[in-house]
Amino acid sequence: MNALAEAPGPAGFEAHVPPAAAAEGLFEIPGEFVLHHGGRLSPVRVAWRMTGPAGAPVVCALGGISANRRVCLTEQPRQSWWAEVAGAGRPLDTERYRVLSFDYLGGSGETTGPEAGQSFPSVSTYDQAHVLLRLIDHLGVKALRAIAGGSYGGMVALAFGERYPERVSRLIVLCATDRPHPLGTAWRSVQREIVRFGIESGRAREALALARALAMSTYRTGEEFLARFEGLPAWEAGRFRLPVERYLAARGEDYAARHCPQAFLCLSESIDLHRVEAARICVPTAAVAVREDLLVPLADVRGMVARLHSARLYEISSIYGHDAFLKESQQLHAVFAAALDGH
Repeated sequence: MNALAEAPGPAGFEAHVPPAAAAEGLFEIPGEFVLHHGGRLSPVRVAWRMTGPAGAPVVCALGGISANRRVCLTEQPRQSWWAEVAGAGRPLDTERYRVLSFDYLGGSGETTGPEAGQSFPSVSTYDQAHVLLRLIDHLGVKALRAIAGGSYGGMVALAFGERYPERVSRLIVLCATDRPHPLGTAWRSVQREIVRFGIESGRAREALALARALAMSTYRTGEEFLARFEGLPAWEAGRFRLPVERYLAARGEDYAARHCPQAFLCLSESIDLHRVEAARICVPTAAVAVREDLLVPLADVRGMVARLHSARLYEISSIYGHDAFLKESQQLHAVFAAALDGH
């Protein structure tokens, strides 16, 4: 990215305006931030980024627990997490909307989170919604056109819609529901135990890589793995190594190089602590369910939609399973067009 030019702002805030109609910065929430589960933080720093034409409606885009504020980077798409869906001419069109996002509280970004080797209080999706509220207050955004959230981001969208319905016109919830499925919790709880064991053993990064490798096997589908990894094993370093092993190891090592083990524990736990009252959410909602999603079953999304006051369900199929919200640009075009245009 080009060097960022500093722009003036209030105390505790630094804004930077690079080319391509993008701005990002840090601001501090003053005083004590009381968390939903009883923890307290003081102060809380929030890192944010917004891309799109000045004066356009604002859409907040939120992803999974490994996502960050860099939703779409035109100059470096590989460093953004939603490059298939957000950007010029894509379903979330940055030529029509300003796309806002922030680093999650308790995560590995520049928003307040755990330091390596330190514990951190439990964080709720309601806390992330509160951070978003304070952010749009700070930026002078009276109301969001929509929140588009995938996976954990969809959970945060639902929490915001329940608590602050006057501040958002629509929700687009992808691969997420009002509460986690126990089987998904089972998989994540094993991942967290792997990381805790690694921390206690002094091998936290290796443990995080292993937990992420396990997680990847739950995000995708058997059909995709069969198509990609049916090859023969290779003899490496005194043992057989299978193609899928190399893939999972590479994904795990890449993740562990960029994320803090304690932050992973915090946000993974936040998924499983997630509970919102769908019957209290009156904001019009487009809910996207993927029939092959192992973590968020279709039946659970259907049940949530039945409890929401104003919702439309979109069912899609994808070889990418839970990760379809990251990949299926073509199938999501109609969803985003209908939701953002108010149809």
